Amino acid sequence: MDITFDGTTLVLHGDFDVRSTFAVRTALYERLEGFEQDIVVDMADVDTIDVTALRVLAVATRRATSAGHHLTLRNCGPSVRRMMHLSRLAHSFYVEREAATA
Repeated sequence: MDITFDGTTLVLHGDFDVRSTFAVRTALYERLEGFEQDIVVDMADVDTIDVTALRVLAVATRRATSAGHHLTLRNCGPSVRRMMHLSRLAHSFYVEREAATA
């Protein structure tokens, strides 16, 4: 898992699973504490995700909300969305809507 930053956007690349949760959690919490703005997690390059990773995002979302901010997931692919629904955590996130294509 590679993590890059673009302002308040955290861009994830690779497999987001139990092996990478510590690094992502640390990056998210640093962003939540360091910025007085909303945080976006871009997941366009996330190949796979597991329940442990989704729980990290759910807790970070609650933490952001309690601080008066939003954590938004952007560019969630079909496999990420599927896992959100299978894990019953889909209601825990604000997922940015994708623009309709013609």
